[in-house]
Amino acid sequence: MSDHVFVGFGFGPIQAGLFAKEAFHSGNFRRIVIAEIDQKLVDAVRANRGTYYVNVARKDRVETVRIDGVELFNPTRDQELRTALAQATEITTCLPSVNFYASEKPDCVAALVAEGLRERKSDATIIYAAENNNHAAEILEEAVTKKLSAPLLPRVQFLNTVIGKMSQVVTDPAEIAQRRLTPIAPGIDRAFLVEEFNRILVSKTTIPGFTPGIRVFIEKDDLLPFEEAKLYGHNAIHAMLGFIGTLKGYVKMTELAGDKRLMQVAREAFIAESGGALIHKYASLGDDLFTESGYRDYADDLLERMTNPHLADTTARAGRDVVRKLGVNDRIFGTMALALEHGIEPRNMAMGALAGIALLLANATEYGLPVGCAPHTNSSSQQMIQLPPDSNALAQLLAWLWKTPITPALRRIVDCIWSARGPLGEVLVP
Repeated sequence: MSDHVFVGFGFGPIQAGLFAKEAFHSGNFRRIVIAEIDQKLVDAVRANRGTYYVNVARKDRVETVRIDGVELFNPTRDQELRTALAQATEITTCLPSVNFYASEKPDCVAALVAEGLRERKSDATIIYAAENNNHAAEILEEAVTKKLSAPLLPRVQFLNTVIGKMSQVVTDPAEIAQRRLTPIAPGIDRAFLVEEFNRILVSKTTIPGFTPGIRVFIEKDDLLPFEEAKLYGHNAIHAMLGFIGTLKGYVKMTELAGDKRLMQVAREAFIAESGGALIHKYASLGDDLFTESGYRDYADDLLERMTNPHLADTTARAGRDVVRKLGVNDRIFGTMALALEHGIEPRNMAMGALAGIALLLANATEYGLPVGCAPHTNSSSQQMIQLPPDSNALAQLLAWLWKTPITPALRRIVDCIWSARGPLGEVLVP
């Protein structure tokens, strides 16, 4: 046992099934501390003497892993969290969004990290930002520096991460029982389920003489290309499958594996469109990922993992939060823009975009769509879906969604999406 101290913010499946789990298995930490505002969850793990459980979905089974000796504190109540932050050598934020970093509250994440750094007892501290944002570490560093009201202390480094590990919280007691999952702790009717995959990429630690306690992560000098591969590859295709799968009436992602036409569309979008653009952009790095064979292997592995029956992900979860996922620079349209920039027509990704728009229109009232974007029913296939009446209405909808005028570059995306009506209809035919 070394003198490392781990502190994590947020007790979700990635924190519990990756960071805290790896800290525990490393044997390099004398304390593993997690900040969590769900008091019921805090109390349950405390009552279980610091032990919690994670269900790991492997290719052939689900295995329960037990993690011991974890201290959970509520940042709104427990002063001991501040003591642990002052001791911390490794801090991790696993929050729903980078928007949760800072607020005016004295117990917001940025304020607590800043306070811990001011009172620091450790020689060095690295801070992993695990939110799904290509610049999460920079955003967190800026928020913490503002709370410090002084230059950042020496021997402190904020690190970005690329976490391609799929996970979920199973909340249905019947599903937990039917699948024989182990709840997080006694008294909690929720279970963590994470996939076995563990090839986690992080920014390279550059603090002289400092060795991280978690040593299984793969360090990269420049993480941005790999962050783009996750956003424009993994995340884009996962959302695309969720959108189209939902329209086709599938419930579980594993059901998609038997739909050869849909999986072929996803594979072509992944390899030819996402991969073609990223390889063109990053081939000079010399990394195997940005080669035709390397990216093809990456795509095929992910498509198999996305439909793993033991992970049992749902199309609803893959396609949720449609407004955010249809953001102008997010996974779907960001991939299309990148492909067009590199001379590739993203015909397959456009089908995913159109499916997402159909889901948006199907919930027009919920999302507050303007009256001028009212949909009409397209019955060009056996599957009835709602689409804008013409390409100008589509452009109007996207201008509202993106909160930006339609430039010539964005018009190319609009036209590509409009052209996907027929192909999507063919994919939706049962």
